[in-house]
Amino acid sequence: MSKKILITGGAGFIGSHVVRLFVSKYPEYEIYNLDKLTYAGNLENLKDIESKPNYTFVKGDIVDTVFINELFQKHAFNGVIHLAAESHVDRSILDPLSFVKTNVLGTVNLLQAFKTYSDVKKDLFYHISTDEVYGELGETGKFVETTPYDPNSPYSASKASSDHFVRAYHTTFGINTILSNCSNNYGSHQFPEKLIPLFVHNIKNNKPLPVYGKGENVRDWLWVEDHARAIDVIFHNGKIGETYNIGGNNEWKNIDLIKLMCMIMDQKLGRNTGDSEQLISYVTDRAGHDFRYAIDSSKLMNELGWEPSVTFEQGLDKTIDWYLQNNDWLQKITSGEYLQYYEKQYTNR
Repeated sequence: MSKKILITGGAGFIGSHVVRLFVSKYPEYEIYNLDKLTYAGNLENLKDIESKPNYTFVKGDIVDTVFINELFQKHAFNGVIHLAAESHVDRSILDPLSFVKTNVLGTVNLLQAFKTYSDVKKDLFYHISTDEVYGELGETGKFVETTPYDPNSPYSASKASSDHFVRAYHTTFGINTILSNCSNNYGSHQFPEKLIPLFVHNIKNNKPLPVYGKGENVRDWLWVEDHARAIDVIFHNGKIGETYNIGGNNEWKNIDLIKLMCMIMDQKLGRNTGDSEQLISYVTDRAGHDFRYAIDSSKLMNELGWEPSVTFEQGLDKTIDWYLQNNDWLQKITSGEYLQYYEKQYTNR
């Protein structure tokens, strides 16, 4: 029997990689991609699969309770992979309430509809979250699945709250849930307000590279295609009620990462070594900026056999090549033209 799988936020950066993987790898599944198409949702990321017979795009907002209930009542999904979220920390500082609405209320809407219209003993609600819910680390140590929550930004607080609701629905109502918490993702098709695509764009165009504070904050970087593979493994083989941390085992100080990018970009653009470093500009650190994140993925690796497929240097090289080779994509993002794609492709369908 064909399974109906709902992937929320499937036009976003991570979601588009997950949708593409599931549509291609599981032709027997009916994949429904639900996305509100905010600034970060880009259907051009999915051009190559939009005509596949097992793929359906649905435009809608997870905060809309009536819409979500009607969608679940119509399809009775066998699985939900929940990626839809407001995710940019800086935006959460400017507008915390929008993060509460989408990340908390939206998640509860989905949980309630899943509880009402799906078979909660057989079907699965898989919630994807972030390592930022754990707070920050000092010079040593890593986040494990049992690390106490200590969120420091409106974004991480909203994701922590949604995590708690997912676990509460599992405990209280007995629905099948799994969670995963990931580190910083990088790769192709990422909206260029995030560090790597923003700096590729700025270096190419000789624009300033704004670095928070002294650039000494440390992050663990996960190649988005490895994340999509991890989501696939967890969705199919993960243990109900469990949490899995997903990390790339690639810790980098921001300033070291930026200097590495400058060196790679100088080579690829035929510039003198050190030219792009001159673009670095130190700016006032943002409020509540966590010092260090690091993920321990040993549970996922030992129990489910997943591991990263590339080193950070390999993944970064692939990523930079993609942005340099897909300038049209970047131009449509920066000009806002990509927002018109839905109207062109779907309005008269």
